[in-house]
Amino acid sequence: MSISAADINGWTAGTWNIDPTHTEVGFVVRHLAISKVRGGFETFSGVITTGETIEESTVNAVVEVASVNTKQPARDQHLATSDFFLAEEFPTFTFASSATRVEGDSVKVDGELTLRGVTKPVTFDVEFGGITTDGYGQKKLGFEAVTKINRKDFGVNWNAPTEAGGLTLGDTVTINLDVQATLAQ
Repeated sequence: MSISAADINGWTAGTWNIDPTHTEVGFVVRHLAISKVRGGFETFSGVITTGETIEESTVNAVVEVASVNTKQPARDQHLATSDFFLAEEFPTFTFASSATRVEGDSVKVDGELTLRGVTKPVTFDVEFGGITTDGYGQKKLGFEAVTKINRKDFGVNWNAPTEAGGLTLGDTVTINLDVQATLAQ
C-alpha cells in the first residue's frame, strides 16, 4: 500500500510557513564514545509548498548558526568558531528540497543541505503527523523528519583524543526536525 494526498485528511495544496514557536530543529552527535550530546537551533524559518500530490511538494529552510543551543554556553560559543560552524563566515545553513517521493507508507524528501559553504545531497525520512485547524481557525500541518550526515563531509573536522584513546566526537550527526507549519492566508 502506498500513501497519497487523498489518504491525508485535510490535505490542501498551498504555501505553509514553518511556525518557530511550535517547531524544533535538533541534532545529536556521539560524545566521548559513551554518550550523546543533543542540541538545537533557536532561530530558523522555512516554507513548505504542498502540491496536489505529495510528490509535488517542496521544502526550503534557513537556520541561523549562532542560535545553536546545547544548554552549555561555552560549548555553544565553541560551536560558532572555525572548529565547527564558522558562523562569522557562514551565518546560516540551508536546506532546499529537490524531490519528494512516496515509498509505501513512508515519505522521503531529497534535497541539498548547505553548511559551511559545502552543499551535499541528503534525504529526510518523514513521518507525517497530519493536518488540523487550531482554535484560531488557522490550518496547521505537522511532521517529524530525520536524516544523518557525516560532519566531515561539510568541513567540520575538529576532534580531540580522550584519555581512553578514543575521540571526543563521533562523525555521524543525526538531524531531527519536529515541524508545525501554518497555511498562508
